[in-house]
Amino acid sequence: MQMHRSEVESIVSTKKGDGADGSNEGQVARGRDKSSHKNEGLSDDELEEYDLDNYDEEEYAGDLKLEDSLAALAVYGSNDQDPYITLKTTDQYEQEDFLIKPSDNLVLCGKVDKDYCSLEVHVYNHEENSFYVHHDIILPAYPLCLEWLNFDPSPDESLGNYVAVGNMTPVIDIWDLDIVESLEPVFSLGDKKKKKKKGKKSLSSEGTAKGHTDAVLDLSWNKQSRNVLASASADSTVILWDMSVGKPAASLTLHTDKVQTLQFHPFETQTLISGSYDKSAVLYDCRNPQDNHRTWRFSGQVERVTWNHFSPCNFLASTEDGFVYCLDARSDKPLFTLKAHDEEVSGLQLSSQIKGCLVTSSADKYVKIWDILGDRPSLIHSRAMKMGVLFCSASCPDFPFVFAFGGERDGLRVWDISKISAVNEVFGNRERHVLASANSVASSSTAGSSSNDSETAMES
Repeated sequence: MQMHRSEVESIVSTKKGDGADGSNEGQVARGRDKSSHKNEGLSDDELEEYDLDNYDEEEYAGDLKLEDSLAALAVYGSNDQDPYITLKTTDQYEQEDFLIKPSDNLVLCGKVDKDYCSLEVHVYNHEENSFYVHHDIILPAYPLCLEWLNFDPSPDESLGNYVAVGNMTPVIDIWDLDIVESLEPVFSLGDKKKKKKKGKKSLSSEGTAKGHTDAVLDLSWNKQSRNVLASASADSTVILWDMSVGKPAASLTLHTDKVQTLQFHPFETQTLISGSYDKSAVLYDCRNPQDNHRTWRFSGQVERVTWNHFSPCNFLASTEDGFVYCLDARSDKPLFTLKAHDEEVSGLQLSSQIKGCLVTSSADKYVKIWDILGDRPSLIHSRAMKMGVLFCSASCPDFPFVFAFGGERDGLRVWDISKISAVNEVFGNRERHVLASANSVASSSTAGSSSNDSETAMES
């Protein structure tokens, strides 16, 4: 068989192409093998650097020195011997925080967390800008009101550091604030009794003879007659307690609904003002309250009453519909009426030293600062405290611009309003009045006769 020359050349060229392709594949395979061996070689070199084969074999380099071991951390037997430890113990700092300094102010706060009720004793120091909980006391019932007092019923007549707590029960508990881990009150006023029937309001009724028959909503201590404490209750009565014997001295029954606020006059022993759900405020001469009293009517339930210590004949009253009234105890008409808030005015406080500086707080979540000098109120500043509903307020007796507020959220907050420029412009240059002691102040009586500054043992 003979093949044409062109056919032979075509077959030869095809065979050469197949050989070339096979040669390339072989080169690729050999290249991969070489690369793999090269990578394995690099990995071995890296591992040799760490000598992992002899990793568990420890080398002994001679005698161990003390500083080369962990024993060097325990050279000194105690912190007192170690010169590098300057703070030998934290007890000294804890004792400093525990000690009440003369420049400290105590702020009392009733706190409720579900079923847990407590009384927190906070320490506020304006100079050091410190504010912390010193200790707390577990309370047996939901607290509604607090009143500080220094009357000690013991025979030696020493001054104490106590707080009276009114709660959802008819009983008023007096706790010693100087006892840190206090388990029970020093003494109590009243006892738990069944509620009296409606219509029985005589002074000789069994309920008022032993105390209240419903929750205690407010308390006021008489700073001149130190053994006297007044209490307002949901049973529509006001009781004057003689703490020296632990019994009621008198029961005032001029209100027809819950009495939720009251306050003794700052200078007159016998004068007391109270406010009620029946939309009235009553001024009493406690020596003869049934015959010597005066009543004012308002547009809503009375939330708070407070005396103006710069104008002893004047007092302020706030209501549930957001109004604040300023009244002269000798007159029936108010000196001014102020629409202060959109909801109930729960806090009503005058500055302890700056005349005309009024601070109000409300359920509308706002705190407002007013200038009421000259009976012409003007708004100076308003702030949303972001504490939810505001329940109460208090003024600091030592610093005229420091106020405390209790709210639905964040519990307790202290606010120095002097940091507000508008407050400084209005009150910064106003004269400060430091009140003298109550016994040395001569003021006219608002209830018909002169005051008696001596301590009296009241009898029922």
